[in-house]
Order: sequence, then structure tokens, then C-alpha cells
Amino acid sequence: MNRRLAVVMDPVDHIKAYKDTTVGLLREAKRRSYQIDFLEARDLGLRGDRAVGQARPLTVQDSDDDWCRLGPAREIALADCDIILMRKDPPFNMDYIYTTYLLEQAERAGVLVVNRPASLRDANEKLFTTWFADCMPATLVSARKAALTAFLREHQDIVLKPLDGMGGASIFRVTAADPNIAVIFETMTGNETRYTMAQRYLPAITEGDKRILMIDGQAVPFALARIPAPGETRGNLAAGGTGVGQALSATDRQICERVGPVLRERGLLFVGLDVIGDRLTEINVTSPTGLRELDASFQLNIAGDLFTALERRLAARRS
Repeated sequence: MNRRLAVVMDPVDHIKAYKDTTVGLLREAKRRSYQIDFLEARDLGLRGDRAVGQARPLTVQDSDDDWCRLGPAREIALADCDIILMRKDPPFNMDYIYTTYLLEQAERAGVLVVNRPASLRDANEKLFTTWFADCMPATLVSARKAALTAFLREHQDIVLKPLDGMGGASIFRVTAADPNIAVIFETMTGNETRYTMAQRYLPAITEGDKRILMIDGQAVPFALARIPAPGETRGNLAAGGTGVGQALSATDRQICERVGPVLRERGLLFVGLDVIGDRLTEINVTSPTGLRELDASFQLNIAGDLFTALERRLAARRS
């Protein structure tokens, strides 16, 4: 009997298959003969305490122009799956949180949910870095303009980030000489009603914002350095950055060794660390990317390594 995998993700017609990490994971699942079901978050539900979903069978294809076919929807019990991949992109809003509660019922029934739903809720991709303050740059989280002003005065050159974004959206670099400081602080905090994160600007961004993938607490030995486009301070590929593969540095490995055991303990089995220079800036737990670029640059099979780790976990549960 084939193993069963369900994937919770954004609509398939939104996917750029030639570079999409989820597509890479699903192609590996196909190679391993998984029966695959596709769901959007809105397709999940509960009948009592039993997690169910309006799922569509997904057939993976090798063509990036026509990467999958979907069958008709029917209700499935999520407990019948072996693995559920939670690959819904942020925004991390209340609907996202509700989705993790539904997936937690599937986990309770014995399904391996990647990543663990409770840890998706707890490990905010910006705030989780503060568990490793010795690895991160000078950081402030506040909704108060006065606190942000004092932080800017101290460091002179800072980066502001919303706590719930992705892909470099709404990230500002602000210097002490910027004439728009007040309006930027007002915008980012919603006039002091919303938290924002401020970090000391790291000049090493010109050498790339390194994405390091972690599988069950272990680092893939290469990073994808995302180099900002001319005139940009953001390295995110979604913001026009260029990805350049490189071997992990000694400092990169030290950061991974520091963070890895905590990821493993929390059931965060597939994670992307963002490192600028020698500083950890984000820990991406929702839908980390970079797999396809690293595979192509270094002839890797990161999806294969992940599924081997997941199947090892499944075997340990059932032994």
C-alpha cells in the first residue's frame, strides 16, 4: 500500500514551478511513490475532534509549464495520511493560526505534520531569533516611536521589519539623516498600535543574505547567498535579489549548531536560517525556500534528504 502525503499550500496556479521548493518536495514524494492530496488552508475542517479536508488528488508532472494535475475533490480524514506538509505562505494571521489548530488534531491522531503546528504558532520568524540573542544583531521590538527613535540614535543605520511579512515586503532601511523618519515609524507601527522589529543595519548584506536550510536540526552544507539588486538593501529573491550558492563558513556552522538542537526539539524539521555576515537575522519556519537553487548549484537532492529524515521519524514512531 502506498504511503499517503497531503500538502497544504497556496493555489497551484500561483506557483512558479521552475523555482518552487514545494514543487521540489512533491516531485520527491512522487519518486517515492506517495499518494498525494492537495488542500488549501480553507479546505481543512473538523468533524468533532476529527480533522478532515476537502482534498483533491494531485499528480505531479516533470514539466514546469504544466507541473501537476488535480482530480475531483472529496472528503478525507487527515488521520489517514502518513505525512502532511504545511507549506502555506504567510501572512501569518488569525486564519493561519486557526489552520495550525486543525492540523494539531491530525498530529494528535498520529500524522507527522511538517512543521509541528504548535511550533509554527510559537516560533515567529522574526521573534524566534531572540532565543539566540548571542547570534543576532542589536535588535529592538517595540510599537513606540520614542523607543525606535532612541534605537536609531544609538545605531545611526537600522532596518525595520513587520513581524508577519515575507519576501522582503515592507522592510525599510532608515538612517539618522533620513527626512522621513517620523512617517516611517508611524507607518510601521500603525501609529503605535503595532509591533515592529528594528535591527542594526549590517553592511555585509552587500555580500548576500544567506539562506541556510536545516533538516531535522542539521544544516545543508551550502547556503544560497541572495545578493541585493543595484539600489536595493534587500537580498530577497522576491525583491529582485540574485542567488549565489556557497559553502557554509565556520561561523555559519556555529550558528547552525547553536540553533539546530532547539529546532529538532520543537519538531521544526524543515527550516531556513537567514544569516547576514556572521549574524542570524531570521528563522523561517512556515514555508522556507531555496531548495531548487541549491540543488541546481551543487547537484544536491535536499528534498530526498528531508524525506529520508521524515521516514526515519515515521519508522521510529511505529517501532
